Amino acid sequence: MSVQVPKSWVCSSVAEIFGIVGGGTPSTLKKEYWNGKIPWISSADIKGEREIEYRRFITKSAIENSTTAKVPAGSIIVVTRVGLGKVAIAKDDLCFSQDSQGLLIDNRIIYSAYAVYFLSQATQVFKRQSRGTTIAGVTKKQLEDLPFFLPPLNEQKRIVAKIEELFSNLDEGVKALEKAKELLKQYRQSVLKAAVTGELTKKWREENKDKLEPASKLLERILKERTPKDKVLEQDAESDLCHEIPSLWKWGKINDVGKVIGGLTKNSKREKFKKKLPYLRVANVYANRLVLDEVRSIGVLENELERLLLNKDDLLIVEGNGSLDQVGRVALWSGVIKPCVHQNHLIKVRFYEKRMAGFVLYWLLSIYGRRFIVRCASSTSGLHTLSTGKVGNLVIPIPPLEEQMQIVTEIERRLSELNRLEQVFDEELKRSASLRQSILKKAFEGKLVPQEPNDEPASELLKRIKAEREKRPGLKVERTPHSAKPPKQARIKAL
Repeated sequence: MSVQVPKSWVCSSVAEIFGIVGGGTPSTLKKEYWNGKIPWISSADIKGEREIEYRRFITKSAIENSTTAKVPAGSIIVVTRVGLGKVAIAKDDLCFSQDSQGLLIDNRIIYSAYAVYFLSQATQVFKRQSRGTTIAGVTKKQLEDLPFFLPPLNEQKRIVAKIEELFSNLDEGVKALEKAKELLKQYRQSVLKAAVTGELTKKWREENKDKLEPASKLLERILKERTPKDKVLEQDAESDLCHEIPSLWKWGKINDVGKVIGGLTKNSKREKFKKKLPYLRVANVYANRLVLDEVRSIGVLENELERLLLNKDDLLIVEGNGSLDQVGRVALWSGVIKPCVHQNHLIKVRFYEKRMAGFVLYWLLSIYGRRFIVRCASSTSGLHTLSTGKVGNLVIPIPPLEEQMQIVTEIERRLSELNRLEQVFDEELKRSASLRQSILKKAFEGKLVPQEPNDEPASELLKRIKAEREKRPGLKVERTPHSAKPPKQARIKAL
């Protein structure tokens, strides 16, 4: 770090300021090592700079017979492997896994809250270095060599107080933005609810009732236009999940209004096919959103194309997912890539009357439509999945076609404004995160709070403490060396 700091500060290193202790994991095969009273944490238990979740406890025997170590309350835990870059203050005496290093604090030199803020910022360099590489973490030597800027002790406390004051103001703003985003989400569902129950177009429907073709007539017309093999109209859809709908509407099923088609199965044989086309995967389809940053190609046969090719406004439904809230993600194909096919884990619905696609999309995105999807996909095995048969039997309300188009117009007008507001909120959240970084940057350059001439310079304090250290034995930390020798106390660098 090439940074100019005040004269009263010291540009040092982690190794010079802290005692460093490695961690370890007691054998899980030894019952006598576990369910004791001493907290033992992994990197997954570190939830924040001042938040460590205690899920497992070990015994003194575990410390004596393994590579773990117990550090005192106030020590800093720095994750150097899985979860790289996490930093937290130990609120109690505790032990930790080999994914972390413990930094022992001398309270005469270091204010622990300052150390946490500084190290949280400084260790980000490790995360940047490991991003996009196969690096599993950083070595103890890399941590030891990490620069550490040491202000006078009283200034450390003033810096922390100022950081927390400014962060508190930012936190209030973030909470307000998150609450506003949650309200947008609720309002979005309210719009969809009003749309698919007929409430949104109630006035419009009354004004245009003499011009509207009832849904029953629409279905009859669709039936006449279908090919002979598709002319099988489902019986009236009935379900305990059906809600009250306007008199001109009708309950039906997706099979009544569209053709449900499965996709291609990916296998090694397709690599040899001469014809290669772009194809959509589950990773490309989200709720009312297509993510096309990475569209792969696959081999297809000419005789498959009629079934597999995507047309604009085809409805795409995610077949399965381990999570019920993700199965049945649905979006309309935009037609932006031509030609394009789809994998078998995406189910396609092609509507006989293409103008129905928008309304059915919003129905399936609504809380009512989601209930039907969840019921169809639910499984006791934990693997929640849909099929072409299940999708074809999904119950849908069918308004008159003109009303469907009006509903889609009204929905999209409102959602467009909601999306604009959400973008504004997201930009403000990014600005807040950027301000946090600016505050920390100023803090560790000595520009956040004024220097006090009466503060003892960090260099003088460090010199005095070092002199005292040389006159006393090293601090002991409970741990065992990497050998089969009898347990003993291993000394670490004196504080």
